[in-house]
Amino acid sequence: MGKWEMVRLGDVSDLITKGTTPTTLGFNFQSDGVNFVKIESILDNGDFIENKFEHISEECHKKLGRSILHKNDILFSIAGALGRVTLVPDSILPANINQALAIIRISKSDISLPYVITALRSNFVYEQFQKQKQGVAQLNLSLKNISDIVIPLPPLEVQRQIADVLDRARALIEKRKAQIEKLDLLVKSQFIEMFGDPVTNPKGWEIEKLEKMGELNRGVSKHRPRNDPKLLGGKYPLIQTGDVANAGLYLTSYTSTYSELGLKQSKIWSSGTLCITIAANIAKTSILSFDACFPDSVVGFSPNGKTNTFFIYYWFGFLQKLLEEQAPESAQKNINLKILNDLDVICPPLPIQNEFTAFVERVEVQKALLKRSFEKLELNYQSLIQKCFREELF
Repeated sequence: MGKWEMVRLGDVSDLITKGTTPTTLGFNFQSDGVNFVKIESILDNGDFIENKFEHISEECHKKLGRSILHKNDILFSIAGALGRVTLVPDSILPANINQALAIIRISKSDISLPYVITALRSNFVYEQFQKQKQGVAQLNLSLKNISDIVIPLPPLEVQRQIADVLDRARALIEKRKAQIEKLDLLVKSQFIEMFGDPVTNPKGWEIEKLEKMGELNRGVSKHRPRNDPKLLGGKYPLIQTGDVANAGLYLTSYTSTYSELGLKQSKIWSSGTLCITIAANIAKTSILSFDACFPDSVVGFSPNGKTNTFFIYYWFGFLQKLLEEQAPESAQKNINLKILNDLDVICPPLPIQNEFTAFVERVEVQKALLKRSFEKLELNYQSLIQKCFREELF
Protein backbone atom coordinates (compact mmCIF):
# COMPACT_ATOMS: atom_id res chain seq x y z
CA MET A 1 0.00 0.00 0.00
CA GLY A 2 3.07 2.22 -0.25
CA LYS A 3 3.24 5.43 1.74
CA TRP A 4 -0.47 5.69 2.57
CA GLU A 5 -1.29 5.08 6.20
CA MET A 6 -3.51 2.10 7.01
CA VAL A 7 -6.07 2.84 9.73
CA ARG A 8 -8.65 0.90 11.73
CA LEU A 9 -12.16 2.34 11.59
CA GLY A 10 -12.31 2.08 15.35
CA ASP A 11 -9.26 4.32 15.68
CA VAL A 12 -10.63 7.15 13.50
CA SER A 13 -14.30 7.00 14.53
CA ASP A 14 -15.96 8.96 17.32
CA LEU A 15 -18.61 6.24 17.72
CA ILE A 16 -19.39 2.77 16.40
CA THR A 17 -22.65 1.35 17.71
CA LYS A 18 -25.83 -0.36 16.58
CA GLY A 19 -29.56 -0.12 17.18
CA THR A 20 -32.12 -2.03 19.20
CA THR A 21 -35.55 -3.49 18.50
CA PRO A 22 -38.18 -1.29 20.23
CA THR A 23 -40.17 -4.31 21.43
CA THR A 24 -37.28 -5.26 23.75
CA LEU A 25 -38.14 -2.09 25.68
CA GLY A 26 -41.88 -2.69 25.56
CA PHE A 27 -42.60 -0.30 22.65
CA ASN A 28 -44.51 -1.06 19.44
CA PHE A 29 -44.31 0.48 16.00
CA GLN A 30 -46.96 3.05 15.11
CA SER A 31 -48.41 4.67 11.98
CA ASP A 32 -46.37 7.87 12.29
CA GLY A 33 -43.74 9.47 14.51
CA VAL A 34 -39.95 9.23 14.51
CA ASN A 35 -38.47 7.38 11.51
CA PHE A 36 -37.13 3.91 12.33
CA VAL A 37 -34.69 2.65 9.68
CA LYS A 38 -34.11 -1.03 8.82
CA ILE A 39 -32.01 -2.79 6.16
CA GLU A 40 -35.14 -2.92 3.97
CA SER A 41 -35.21 0.89 4.11
CA ILE A 42 -31.88 1.12 2.24
CA LEU A 43 -31.21 0.14 -1.37
CA ASP A 44 -27.92 -1.44 -2.46
CA ASN A 45 -26.86 1.92 -3.92
CA GLY A 46 -27.41 3.66 -0.58
CA ASP A 47 -30.67 5.43 -1.39
CA PHE A 48 -33.35 5.46 1.32
CA ILE A 49 -36.87 4.11 0.65
CA GLU A 50 -38.91 6.25 2.98
CA ASN A 51 -42.10 4.21 2.63
CA LYS A 52 -40.11 1.31 4.10
CA PHE A 53 -39.46 3.19 7.35
CA GLU A 54 -41.24 2.04 10.49
CA HIS A 55 -42.19 4.69 13.05
CA ILE A 56 -41.73 4.95 16.80
CA SER A 57 -42.85 7.37 19.50
CA GLU A 58 -40.68 10.23 20.72
CA GLU A 59 -40.50 8.48 24.10
CA CYS A 60 -39.18 5.29 22.51
CA HIS A 61 -36.74 7.33 20.41
CA LYS A 62 -35.25 8.86 23.56
CA LYS A 63 -35.07 5.46 25.28
CA LEU A 64 -33.04 4.19 22.30
CA GLY A 65 -30.61 7.02 22.88
CA ARG A 66 -27.40 5.30 21.78
CA SER A 67 -28.72 4.79 18.22
CA ILE A 68 -30.25 8.21 17.59
CA LEU A 69 -29.01 9.18 14.13
CA HIS A 70 -27.09 12.37 13.41
CA LYS A 71 -26.60 14.06 10.07
CA ASN A 72 -23.60 12.53 8.21
CA ASP A 73 -23.58 9.32 10.23
CA ILE A 74 -22.50 6.38 8.09
CA LEU A 75 -24.86 3.40 8.25
CA PHE A 76 -23.43 -0.06 7.55
CA SER A 77 -25.60 -3.20 7.50
CA ILE A 78 -24.17 -5.94 9.73
CA ALA A 79 -26.80 -8.72 9.50
CA GLY A 80 -28.52 -10.44 6.59
CA ALA A 81 -27.66 -8.27 3.58
CA LEU A 82 -24.14 -7.43 4.73
CA GLY A 83 -22.35 -4.32 3.60
CA ARG A 84 -25.07 -1.88 2.53
CA VAL A 85 -23.63 1.57 3.13
CA THR A 86 -25.16 5.03 3.16
CA LEU A 87 -24.75 8.52 4.57
CA VAL A 88 -27.54 9.89 6.78
CA PRO A 89 -29.08 13.07 5.33
CA ASP A 90 -30.79 15.76 7.36
CA SER A 91 -34.06 15.05 5.50
CA ILE A 92 -34.83 11.78 7.35
CA LEU A 93 -34.15 13.08 10.85
CA PRO A 94 -35.17 12.55 13.58
CA ALA A 95 -34.49 8.84 13.09
CA ASN A 96 -33.32 5.68 14.82
CA ILE A 97 -32.19 2.21 13.69
CA ASN A 98 -32.55 -1.48 14.51
CA GLN A 99 -29.84 -3.94 15.49
CA ALA A 100 -29.05 -4.97 11.90
CA LEU A 101 -27.45 -1.59 11.21
CA ALA A 102 -24.29 -0.07 12.64
CA ILE A 103 -23.58 3.63 13.02
CA ILE A 104 -20.07 4.81 12.15
CA ARG A 105 -19.65 8.42 13.28
CA ILE A 106 -16.52 10.27 12.13
CA SER A 107 -15.93 13.99 12.67
CA LYS A 108 -12.18 14.29 11.98
CA SER A 109 -11.41 17.13 9.58
CA ASP A 110 -8.78 15.15 7.66
CA ILE A 111 -11.21 12.35 6.68
CA SER A 112 -13.65 12.59 3.77
CA LEU A 113 -16.91 10.77 4.52
CA PRO A 114 -17.64 10.05 0.82
CA TYR A 115 -14.17 8.45 0.66
CA VAL A 116 -14.91 6.24 3.68
CA ILE A 117 -18.21 5.15 2.09
CA THR A 118 -16.38 4.36 -1.15
CA ALA A 119 -13.87 2.28 0.80
CA LEU A 120 -16.61 0.41 2.68
CA ARG A 121 -18.26 -0.51 -0.66
CA SER A 122 -15.01 -1.86 -2.10
CA ASN A 123 -13.83 -5.43 -2.52
CA PHE A 124 -10.87 -4.42 -0.36
CA VAL A 125 -13.24 -4.17 2.63
CA TYR A 126 -15.66 -6.85 1.41
CA GLU A 127 -12.89 -9.44 1.59
CA GLN A 128 -12.21 -8.43 5.19
CA PHE A 129 -15.75 -8.81 6.46
CA GLN A 130 -16.31 -12.00 4.46
CA LYS A 131 -13.57 -13.51 6.62
CA GLN A 132 -15.15 -12.11 9.77
CA LYS A 133 -18.83 -12.92 9.25
CA GLN A 134 -20.42 -15.24 11.78
CA GLY A 135 -23.45 -17.49 11.86
CA VAL A 136 -25.05 -19.71 9.26
CA ALA A 137 -28.77 -19.06 8.99
CA GLN A 138 -28.23 -15.33 9.64
CA LEU A 139 -24.86 -13.93 8.64
CA ASN A 140 -23.74 -11.09 10.88
CA LEU A 141 -20.83 -8.89 11.90
CA SER A 142 -20.05 -7.69 15.40
CA LEU A 143 -19.22 -4.09 16.27
CA LYS A 144 -15.65 -5.27 16.91
CA ASN A 145 -15.54 -6.61 13.33
CA ILE A 146 -16.55 -3.15 12.10
CA SER A 147 -13.99 -1.44 14.34
CA ASP A 148 -11.26 -3.77 13.04
CA ILE A 149 -11.90 -3.01 9.35
CA VAL A 150 -8.75 -1.46 7.91
CA ILE A 151 -8.73 1.12 5.10
CA PRO A 152 -5.93 3.11 3.45
CA LEU A 153 -5.94 6.79 4.37
CA PRO A 154 -4.29 9.02 1.75
CA PRO A 155 -4.10 12.82 2.12
CA LEU A 156 -7.49 14.56 2.27
CA GLU A 157 -7.28 15.99 -1.25
CA VAL A 158 -6.52 12.53 -2.66
CA GLN A 159 -9.45 11.08 -0.66
CA ARG A 160 -11.73 13.62 -2.33
CA GLN A 161 -10.34 12.86 -5.79
CA ILE A 162 -10.83 9.12 -5.30
CA ALA A 163 -14.41 9.60 -4.07
CA ASP A 164 -15.18 11.88 -7.04
CA VAL A 165 -13.73 9.50 -9.65
CA LEU A 166 -15.53 6.50 -8.18
CA ASP A 167 -18.81 8.39 -7.74
CA ARG A 168 -18.81 9.22 -11.45
CA ALA A 169 -18.07 5.60 -12.32
CA ARG A 170 -20.84 4.46 -9.99
CA ALA A 171 -23.27 6.91 -11.62
CA LEU A 172 -22.70 5.18 -14.98
CA ILE A 173 -23.51 1.82 -13.37
CA GLU A 174 -26.72 3.18 -11.83
CA LYS A 175 -27.73 4.68 -15.18
CA ARG A 176 -27.30 1.30 -16.91
CA LYS A 177 -29.25 -0.41 -14.12
CA ALA A 178 -32.09 2.10 -14.53
CA GLN A 179 -32.19 1.41 -18.28
CA ILE A 180 -32.60 -2.32 -17.60
CA GLU A 181 -35.38 -1.64 -15.10
CA LYS A 182 -37.18 0.56 -17.64
CA LEU A 183 -37.20 -2.32 -20.12
CA ASP A 184 -38.78 -4.55 -17.46
CA LEU A 185 -41.48 -1.92 -16.92
CA LEU A 186 -41.98 -1.66 -20.68
CA VAL A 187 -42.80 -5.37 -20.90
CA LYS A 188 -45.25 -5.17 -18.00
CA SER A 189 -46.92 -2.15 -19.62
CA GLN A 190 -47.19 -4.06 -22.90
CA PHE A 191 -48.84 -6.96 -21.07
CA ILE A 192 -51.44 -4.61 -19.56
CA GLU A 193 -52.01 -2.90 -22.92
CA MET A 194 -52.57 -6.20 -24.73
CA PHE A 195 -54.39 -8.21 -22.04
CA GLY A 196 -55.60 -5.78 -19.38
CA ASP A 197 -55.33 -6.41 -15.64
CA PRO A 198 -55.13 -10.23 -15.31
CA VAL A 199 -56.91 -10.08 -11.94
CA THR A 200 -59.99 -8.03 -12.93
CA ASN A 201 -59.99 -9.13 -16.61
CA PRO A 202 -61.52 -5.92 -18.06
CA LYS A 203 -61.20 -7.27 -21.62
CA GLY A 204 -63.37 -10.26 -20.81
CA TRP A 205 -60.99 -13.01 -21.90
CA GLU A 206 -61.96 -16.63 -21.43
CA ILE A 207 -60.92 -17.96 -18.00
CA GLU A 208 -59.25 -21.35 -17.54
CA LYS A 209 -57.82 -23.16 -14.54
CA LEU A 210 -54.03 -23.27 -14.68
CA GLU A 211 -54.15 -27.08 -14.79
CA LYS A 212 -56.06 -26.82 -18.09
CA MET A 213 -53.31 -24.68 -19.64
CA GLY A 214 -50.47 -27.11 -19.12
CA GLU A 215 -48.97 -29.74 -16.86
CA LEU A 216 -47.90 -28.93 -13.30
CA ASN A 217 -45.69 -31.30 -11.32
CA ARG A 218 -43.67 -30.88 -8.16
CA GLY A 219 -39.95 -31.45 -8.16
CA VAL A 220 -38.64 -34.68 -6.66
CA SER A 221 -36.32 -35.11 -3.67
CA LYS A 222 -37.09 -38.48 -2.08
CA HIS A 223 -33.95 -38.98 0.00
CA ARG A 224 -33.78 -37.83 3.63
CA PRO A 225 -32.02 -35.81 4.81
CA ARG A 226 -32.22 -33.63 1.72
CA ASN A 227 -28.81 -32.09 2.39
CA ASP A 228 -27.04 -35.45 2.69
CA PRO A 229 -23.54 -34.79 1.24
CA LYS A 230 -23.81 -38.03 -0.76
CA LEU A 231 -26.53 -36.41 -2.89
CA LEU A 232 -24.46 -33.40 -3.86
CA GLY A 233 -21.38 -32.37 -5.79
CA GLY A 234 -21.97 -34.09 -9.13
CA LYS A 235 -22.61 -32.78 -12.63
CA TYR A 236 -26.40 -32.41 -12.54
CA PRO A 237 -27.69 -28.86 -11.87
CA LEU A 238 -29.91 -28.59 -8.78
CA ILE A 239 -32.26 -25.62 -8.66
CA GLN A 240 -33.36 -24.32 -5.25
CA THR A 241 -36.13 -21.82 -4.43
CA GLY A 242 -33.54 -19.08 -3.91
CA ASP A 243 -32.13 -19.63 -7.41
CA VAL A 244 -35.59 -19.09 -8.89
CA ALA A 245 -36.38 -16.08 -6.69
CA ASN A 246 -33.12 -14.35 -7.62
CA ALA A 247 -33.37 -15.02 -11.36
CA GLY A 248 -35.16 -12.96 -13.96
CA LEU A 249 -37.07 -14.27 -16.96
CA TYR A 250 -34.44 -16.94 -17.56
CA LEU A 251 -32.73 -19.11 -14.96
CA THR A 252 -29.14 -19.10 -16.21
CA SER A 253 -27.12 -20.19 -13.16
CA TYR A 254 -27.25 -22.53 -10.17
CA THR A 255 -25.44 -22.90 -6.86
CA SER A 256 -25.75 -26.67 -6.23
CA THR A 257 -25.46 -29.93 -8.15
CA TYR A 258 -26.60 -33.50 -7.66
CA SER A 259 -24.37 -36.55 -7.76
CA GLU A 260 -25.44 -39.76 -9.50
CA LEU A 261 -27.18 -40.76 -6.26
CA GLY A 262 -28.86 -37.36 -6.12
CA LEU A 263 -30.13 -37.75 -9.66
CA LYS A 264 -31.39 -41.27 -8.94
CA GLN A 265 -33.75 -40.03 -6.20
CA SER A 266 -34.84 -36.98 -8.23
CA LYS A 267 -35.86 -36.12 -11.80
CA ILE A 268 -34.43 -34.00 -14.62
CA TRP A 269 -36.63 -31.24 -16.04
CA SER A 270 -36.08 -29.98 -19.57
CA SER A 271 -34.82 -26.58 -20.59
CA GLY A 272 -37.82 -24.32 -21.22
CA THR A 273 -39.73 -25.52 -18.15
CA LEU A 274 -41.27 -22.72 -16.07
CA CYS A 275 -40.15 -23.10 -12.44
CA ILE A 276 -42.61 -21.94 -9.75
CA THR A 277 -41.62 -21.77 -6.08
CA ILE A 278 -44.16 -22.96 -3.51
CA ALA A 279 -42.21 -22.68 -0.23
CA ALA A 280 -40.24 -19.87 1.44
CA ASN A 281 -40.34 -17.74 -1.72
CA ILE A 282 -43.97 -17.96 -2.88
CA ALA A 283 -44.91 -18.05 -6.59
CA LYS A 284 -41.59 -16.72 -7.85
CA THR A 285 -41.00 -17.91 -11.40
CA SER A 286 -38.22 -18.33 -13.95
CA ILE A 287 -37.72 -20.31 -17.16
CA LEU A 288 -35.00 -22.97 -17.17
CA SER A 289 -32.29 -22.34 -19.78
CA PHE A 290 -30.71 -25.77 -19.16
CA ASP A 291 -31.85 -29.22 -18.02
CA ALA A 292 -31.97 -29.43 -14.21
CA CYS A 293 -33.35 -31.15 -11.11
CA PHE A 294 -35.27 -29.41 -8.37
CA PRO A 295 -36.83 -30.42 -5.03
CA ASP A 296 -40.54 -30.56 -4.15
CA SER A 297 -40.47 -26.91 -3.05
CA VAL A 298 -40.43 -26.04 -6.76
CA VAL A 299 -43.11 -26.89 -9.33
CA GLY A 300 -42.45 -27.31 -13.03
CA PHE A 301 -45.00 -26.04 -15.57
CA SER A 302 -45.07 -27.20 -19.19
CA PRO A 303 -47.68 -25.43 -21.36
CA ASN A 304 -50.11 -27.09 -23.75
CA GLY A 305 -51.62 -25.58 -26.90
CA LYS A 306 -53.52 -22.91 -24.95
CA THR A 307 -50.59 -20.88 -23.68
CA ASN A 308 -46.80 -20.46 -23.56
CA THR A 309 -44.28 -20.05 -20.75
CA PHE A 310 -43.64 -16.34 -21.42
CA PHE A 311 -47.31 -15.45 -20.99
CA ILE A 312 -47.63 -17.50 -17.79
CA TYR A 313 -44.36 -16.07 -16.41
CA TYR A 314 -45.63 -12.49 -16.74
CA TRP A 315 -49.11 -13.48 -15.56
CA PHE A 316 -47.54 -14.81 -12.36
CA GLY A 317 -45.70 -11.50 -12.01
CA PHE A 318 -49.05 -9.77 -11.42
CA LEU A 319 -50.36 -12.50 -9.09
CA GLN A 320 -47.23 -13.19 -7.02
CA LYS A 321 -47.82 -10.67 -4.23
CA LEU A 322 -51.44 -11.75 -3.87
CA LEU A 323 -50.50 -15.43 -3.65
CA GLU A 324 -47.75 -14.64 -1.14
CA GLU A 325 -50.16 -12.70 1.10
CA GLN A 326 -52.71 -15.52 0.99
CA ALA A 327 -50.20 -18.33 1.58
CA PRO A 328 -50.66 -20.35 4.80
CA GLU A 329 -47.82 -19.90 7.26
CA SER A 330 -46.47 -22.45 9.68
CA ALA A 331 -42.68 -22.57 10.06
CA GLN A 332 -42.55 -20.80 6.70
CA LYS A 333 -45.04 -19.67 4.08
CA ASN A 334 -46.02 -22.23 1.47
CA ILE A 335 -48.67 -23.14 -1.09
CA ASN A 336 -49.42 -26.51 -2.64
CA LEU A 337 -50.01 -28.01 -6.06
CA LYS A 338 -53.77 -27.98 -5.59
CA ILE A 339 -53.73 -24.18 -5.10
CA LEU A 340 -51.71 -23.74 -8.27
CA ASN A 341 -53.89 -26.08 -10.32
CA ASP A 342 -57.00 -24.22 -9.23
CA LEU A 343 -55.80 -20.72 -10.15
CA ASP A 344 -57.98 -18.84 -12.65
CA VAL A 345 -55.95 -17.66 -15.64
CA ILE A 346 -57.06 -15.32 -18.42
CA CYS A 347 -56.75 -17.21 -21.70
CA PRO A 348 -56.43 -14.93 -24.74
CA PRO A 349 -56.08 -16.69 -28.11
CA LEU A 350 -52.65 -18.25 -28.50
CA PRO A 351 -51.67 -16.12 -31.55
CA ILE A 352 -52.08 -12.97 -29.40
CA GLN A 353 -50.02 -14.55 -26.62
CA ASN A 354 -47.35 -15.41 -29.19
CA GLU A 355 -47.37 -11.81 -30.40
CA PHE A 356 -46.61 -10.75 -26.83
CA THR A 357 -43.86 -13.39 -26.64
CA ALA A 358 -42.22 -11.99 -29.80
CA PHE A 359 -42.24 -8.54 -28.17
CA VAL A 360 -40.63 -9.97 -25.00
CA GLU A 361 -37.91 -11.69 -27.03
CA ARG A 362 -37.05 -8.42 -28.83
CA VAL A 363 -36.81 -6.62 -25.48
CA GLU A 364 -34.66 -9.43 -24.04
CA VAL A 365 -32.12 -8.89 -26.82
CA GLN A 366 -31.78 -5.26 -25.73
CA LYS A 367 -31.64 -6.27 -22.06
CA ALA A 368 -28.85 -8.77 -22.76
CA LEU A 369 -26.74 -6.01 -24.36
CA LEU A 370 -27.37 -3.68 -21.42
CA LYS A 371 -26.61 -6.42 -18.89
CA ARG A 372 -23.27 -7.16 -20.56
CA SER A 373 -22.47 -3.46 -20.44
CA PHE A 374 -23.58 -3.33 -16.78
CA GLU A 375 -21.37 -6.27 -15.84
CA LYS A 376 -18.39 -4.74 -17.65
CA LEU A 377 -18.93 -1.44 -15.84
CA GLU A 378 -19.08 -3.29 -12.50
CA LEU A 379 -15.79 -5.06 -13.22
CA ASN A 380 -14.17 -1.82 -14.31
CA TYR A 381 -15.45 -0.12 -11.16
CA GLN A 382 -13.89 -2.71 -8.86
CA SER A 383 -10.66 -2.57 -10.88
CA LEU A 384 -10.68 1.22 -10.55
CA ILE A 385 -11.12 0.92 -6.78
CA GLN A 386 -8.15 -1.44 -6.53
CA LYS A 387 -6.00 0.92 -8.59
CA CYS A 388 -7.01 3.87 -6.44
CA PHE A 389 -6.21 2.04 -3.22
CA ARG A 390 -2.87 0.84 -4.61
CA GLU A 391 -1.90 4.41 -5.45
CA GLU A 392 -1.75 3.60 -9.16
CA LEU A 393 -3.86 6.61 -10.15
CA PHE A 394 -2.85 9.24 -7.60
